[in-house]
Amino acid sequence: MTQSLSIGCMSQTWNRWKILSLVLIPLSLTACQSLPAPEKLPRTLTVTGRGVETIPATKARVSLGVEVGGKTAAQVQQEVAKRSDALVKLLKSRNVEKLQTTGISLNPTYSYQNSEQRLTGYTGTNTVSFQIATDKSGTLLDDAIKAGATRIDSISFVASESAISTAREQAIRKAADDAKKQASALLNSLNLTEREIVSLQINGTSPLEPVFTTRAENIYQSNRNVANTPVVGGEQPVEASVTLQIRY
Repeated sequence: MTQSLSIGCMSQTWNRWKILSLVLIPLSLTACQSLPAPEKLPRTLTVTGRGVETIPATKARVSLGVEVGGKTAAQVQQEVAKRSDALVKLLKSRNVEKLQTTGISLNPTYSYQNSEQRLTGYTGTNTVSFQIATDKSGTLLDDAIKAGATRIDSISFVASESAISTAREQAIRKAADDAKKQASALLNSLNLTEREIVSLQINGTSPLEPVFTTRAENIYQSNRNVANTPVVGGEQPVEASVTLQIRY
């Protein structure tokens, strides 16, 4: 009886081992399979090229005005209005572009003596801005001073919009060529081969403006005996940059 029980127990144990082995064999086979090799990341080179195109500045942007001082506010205001009206009429007669009033002010002036503040009068101003061809700006400035302007706040020189647009396109081409040359030089030096451009970006174009600033009184005094004030606009650079990402 005891022997029969032992044989029965051994049989049950053997069956359990067979069932367990059937479960473990697939797991072992799965674990032994090799994992797929990770994909290689694409190798890329990023370069930024710069291009500059220089064009003549044919337009002058001028800001000038009338500044008057006097004893009473009414007196000052009347004189400012008189001179400003004459100035605006002159500018309109010369067909200036983008004419606009940029500032009007009337302020009291004081003197200080023995720690006392005393009202001494008023100062009034009226400023305008406009745009004109550079080669006509010198004569116009002299005539504007004769008409009543007392100061020139600033002059900036720019090219025409059509010239800037064309220069921008040229600057972008130069920037792209510069970026490609940089990439080719580096890849060739490392014995690598360029495959394709995967992305490109125009970082922006910026026309730079040379600025000339002076005072109207000084110009008028120094040019009383000459035909007009010499104004030279010079050249305006237009800059662009291009970034390329190249796979190799």
